[in-house]
Amino acid sequence: MDHTAQGSFFQLYYPCQETQNAEKPDWVPCREYFNGLADFIKINRTVSERIFNHLFGSFKIPAYMDAPFKSDGKCPVVIFSHGLGAFRTLYSAICAELASQGFIVASVEHRDQSASATYYFHSAQDNLVKEWMYYRTLKHGESEFPLRNKQVKQRADECILALNKLTEINSGIPVQNALKTQFDWTTLENSMDLCRIAVMGHSFGGATVIEALCKEVKFKCGVALDTWMFPLQDETFPHIKQPIFFINSEKFQWAGNISRMKKLDSAVIQRKMITIRGTVHQSFPDFTFLTGNWIGKVMKLKGEIDPEIAIDLSNKATLAFLQRHLGLEKNFNQWDPLIDGKDDNLIPGTNVTVLQSAI
Repeated sequence: MDHTAQGSFFQLYYPCQETQNAEKPDWVPCREYFNGLADFIKINRTVSERIFNHLFGSFKIPAYMDAPFKSDGKCPVVIFSHGLGAFRTLYSAICAELASQGFIVASVEHRDQSASATYYFHSAQDNLVKEWMYYRTLKHGESEFPLRNKQVKQRADECILALNKLTEINSGIPVQNALKTQFDWTTLENSMDLCRIAVMGHSFGGATVIEALCKEVKFKCGVALDTWMFPLQDETFPHIKQPIFFINSEKFQWAGNISRMKKLDSAVIQRKMITIRGTVHQSFPDFTFLTGNWIGKVMKLKGEIDPEIAIDLSNKATLAFLQRHLGLEKNFNQWDPLIDGKDDNLIPGTNVTVLQSAI
């Protein structure tokens, strides 16, 4: 959307009609993303490209590419923000599930240099030239907070920009898609319920959820998956008036991070927290499904719990929360108990002990 770095870049998931011979999109769109992942985890690009290509190169996203939109009333909207070192396609198990339940989901690829790789186009002699942007590591001696705080603000702006683009599409305003897909954007005119919009994200994307709620009241609620609170300033917290649902892994969180989440507790606005037993930080992106048990455990991409059970709990709890706070007339309220952690695989609140002190 708008081919320059100032534009928006997202993968759109939507309810679609089943079609004959429809292709499924590649899970990793091209080799540059493997290079970016190598940079992010600090291993040699040539070696890693072979490893990643062997492990993940053949995977497809379980969705049809450019399939016709299936209209069934107006769709609520979710803007999704990826984690540090990730990119727009890595959360398809979450985004495709939401789309299958009637949501239109824009999975943003951030251009704040927190994605392992992304790109934009610049014009050169009547041609569009692809310009790659890779993950930016901290410079020697550089303080981390100023960089992450600047990035989280840009990320929130990019979520808002994606929402603005969807609003234009919904209004029938022609948009320029530099990727030249076959999809007919005009079929999305008047397809979205722009009174029912949520923002969702994982890790750095969870922090982005909180920043975006502060910046844009059109987001009616937020779902923050295993949030990394570090990039945020405490001063923003009192300004957030929307409900937030923290869904955490058992192994990633620590007292300082949880205590910052608890600063968002409110007597009047619903702020919920659950923890999924046996999960690790990477239980939310798709990697957890695509690696064998041994390599998954070694690379901390898998926890002790079956990843299908974990993501199913997370998705169902999310749907129940979205129904509650977007005022949806669906049957997602059957999973309301999950919001309070009522399941053998859930912990209400957190497994982390947070010391309370009164001064």
